[in-house]
Amino acid sequence: MPDESSPATTDPSRPTRGGGGGGRRRKPRAKRSKALVITACTAAGLVVVAGAGAGFLYFKLNGNIKGVDINAALGTDRPANVDNGSMDILVLGSDSRSGANAKYGKDGGGARSDTAMVVHVYKGHKKASVVSIPRDTLVTRPTCTDSAGNTVAGGGQQMFNTAYEVGGPACAVKTVEKMSGIRMDHYVEVDFSGFKKLINTLGGVDITTQQAINDDKSHLHLAAGKHTLTGEQALGLVRTRHAVGDGSDLGRIQLQQAFMKALINQIKDVGVFTSPKKLYDLADTATSAVTTDSELNSVKELAGFAGGLKGIGAGDMKMVTLPVQYDPADPNRVLPLEKAGVKVWAALKTDQPVPASAIKDSAGDKGAAGSVVTSH
Repeated sequence: MPDESSPATTDPSRPTRGGGGGGRRRKPRAKRSKALVITACTAAGLVVVAGAGAGFLYFKLNGNIKGVDINAALGTDRPANVDNGSMDILVLGSDSRSGANAKYGKDGGGARSDTAMVVHVYKGHKKASVVSIPRDTLVTRPTCTDSAGNTVAGGGQQMFNTAYEVGGPACAVKTVEKMSGIRMDHYVEVDFSGFKKLINTLGGVDITTQQAINDDKSHLHLAAGKHTLTGEQALGLVRTRHAVGDGSDLGRIQLQQAFMKALINQIKDVGVFTSPKKLYDLADTATSAVTTDSELNSVKELAGFAGGLKGIGAGDMKMVTLPVQYDPADPNRVLPLEKAGVKVWAALKTDQPVPASAIKDSAGDKGAAGSVVTSH
């Protein structure tokens, strides 16, 4: 299996696969101005942080947030924006090795989306489904524009995470929309260092490992038993792929989903509302850690968006992996199970639960990696 920092590869001799489709979408929900509640989906998943600020604190936090104008970049070549009360969010964990992330290895050409999830929030905002997209999935990548304004040709049999590499957030969104036929209402990205700082500011995350995990590549060594993970350890856990399961990216995704559940279970008990300093530290760290679409790149907008999601707990989220099979020609890559994938995206389009029949034959929802980590 490739190392965490292994470069993407393509094979132009292979047949083209992929999909697209029609769509719909929604309008943002009403905003709340008093609380800062940030939803940041990291390599581990969705992190909800509560905070508040006023006066100069408001402007300081506002200045932390980085925004990307996805709408301007993609124009009208997108699924329709239909307001049916639900919401779809593309959340990425960036694996850039620049700046503070250099200690985790060298870029093989540029940053990639090491972790990608489509979070579908159902009408009423009480439940959600999370569909993880394996970074090694071979897809049809659409033509995109890079940061210099140059056109980058699309093509079949491209690894999913090359979309972010060649065209940044807008190309990642465009690729997901072509795959699913669903318009992404929002985009949230967190990188390695931001994720680590957020976990440390929270005071760590409590988990139980059912077996020892030892992986030099992700710098993680945990005995079986109870642990309070530091930011560095949490980052190692969501990056590891060699120490659990079959050593593939699919096993890593199962670990990420298990960690996400543990984090959401714990987040409501960190006591931020009783500690103004902790509340501010969390707000400052979280706003510095995320890059969002331009509709969320202010404290007011982000607060309104995330405030509508704060009632969703781990038990209210169904987490699955896009149905895939290992590529017979290359075990380091996976191919979408197209009929099963259609079922997954159709369920989200119609605001329905993902049917069990859609994932029963998928390699991504088999294996024991997901049971290695549990909450205390």
